Amino acid sequence: MGKLTGFLEYPREVASRRQPQERIRDWFEIYQPFPAEKVKTQGARCMDCGVPFCHNGCPLTNLIPDWNDMAFRGQWREAVRQLHATNNFPEFTGRVCPAPCEAACVLGINEPPVSIKLIEKSIVDHAFEEGYIRPEPPAVRTGKRVAVIGSGPAGLAAAQQLARAGHDVTVFEKNDRIGGLLRYGIPSFKMEKHLIDRRLEQMRAEGVKFRTDAHVGKNVAVADLRKEFHALLLAGGSEQPRNLNVPGRELRGIHFAMEFLPQQNRRNEGDTVPPEDAILATGKRVIIIGGGDTGADCLGTSHRQGALSVDQFELLPQPPVERAPSTPWPLWPMQLRVESSHEEGGRRKWAVSTLKFGGDARGNVRELYAIEVGPPPRFEPLAGTEFTLECDLVLLAMGFTGPVKGGMIDHLGLELDPRGNVQTDDNYMTSVPGVFAAGDMRRGQSLVVWAIAEGRKAAASVSQYLLCEPRVP
Repeated sequence: MGKLTGFLEYPREVASRRQPQERIRDWFEIYQPFPAEKVKTQGARCMDCGVPFCHNGCPLTNLIPDWNDMAFRGQWREAVRQLHATNNFPEFTGRVCPAPCEAACVLGINEPPVSIKLIEKSIVDHAFEEGYIRPEPPAVRTGKRVAVIGSGPAGLAAAQQLARAGHDVTVFEKNDRIGGLLRYGIPSFKMEKHLIDRRLEQMRAEGVKFRTDAHVGKNVAVADLRKEFHALLLAGGSEQPRNLNVPGRELRGIHFAMEFLPQQNRRNEGDTVPPEDAILATGKRVIIIGGGDTGADCLGTSHRQGALSVDQFELLPQPPVERAPSTPWPLWPMQLRVESSHEEGGRRKWAVSTLKFGGDARGNVRELYAIEVGPPPRFEPLAGTEFTLECDLVLLAMGFTGPVKGGMIDHLGLELDPRGNVQTDDNYMTSVPGVFAAGDMRRGQSLVVWAIAEGRKAAASVSQYLLCEPRVP
């Protein structure tokens, strides 16, 4: 794979980021272009390792050594064909996936791993530029109708697979634009939204229909869908945010991350947010509670909105700089990660628990009261470490607890698993025959790459249910 001695000859390289002082003035993607010749060199580093553990690290089981080798040889058309064999949307994962494949790379045992994510993104971007990616409509239609509810990565992947198998597919989305969290959750500086629109054009040409402002269980009756379609696939995500139930939570200026982030994405799309509803960090002292990816997205967005200051708190202790012994190769490593948003400013503080909020006479949040805590699982407060921090905006980015209950879940009478997610069998079918579920709604909050994998597998099960034979490509 690649050049037999490439991993000995070439160092790892990745695309450089634009300077923080430049990029916080706009909403464009943060990475600089990476020359095709350098992509070939990075592909050459893929060693003939015998057992490619990158397959184990990737939820999609991408054919990574194959398309690394093709990138090295400049065989771009075949490279994107192999890439699409397991991944419908590599331009999404090549930008926002944390790359568990790289953590499992055999070269990564004692050297920097192969730049798999960079090569993936470069292959698909080059293929679009050269016109290699075109609609793939089915040769034969089955006459079976499938409703996909939710247009995030799981729903879109399933819809494309089902359409290519010849089924008539309609995607229902409660928002005014297609894309789910790809559209309204991930900031544009991580993934520009024209990438979604480009794929939607391909999917429409393949026969997929899209209905926006269609909230199933609200303004679209579940009973009507059951009558109209032969199968339903639920891909509504895990959108119930984890709350912080402490005194003062009711004060104005305390918002969930997914109240804050979609507003800015809407502005970037050209929408106007009414002033009375606007959540802005401009000129404010911002506190973000939660140290994960969503917290980092809030941080980068706050920088670009012109926050006066930003503090980010995490309940867990600070991870080690290098891979922790508890997560040896090829496991996903527990270690400190510095995202692009952290480079741009702000203060990070670990092992902090919020006690309460304080406000002014008008009911606006003005102070956060917190204390440092010990390690999990007890998180015991450490005496004498209490502190107070002034703030004007608090963003809760503490993850999600499962799909939003009520609506279609209740109307369908679906059984839930012990974690509150929609329960399915091994074929992704729920407790109601003909109704399937995939993505975060089924497995809980996870990665885009997992959502695409789930959508593809669920599509295969739906197709088999409809035809009693697998026909999904």
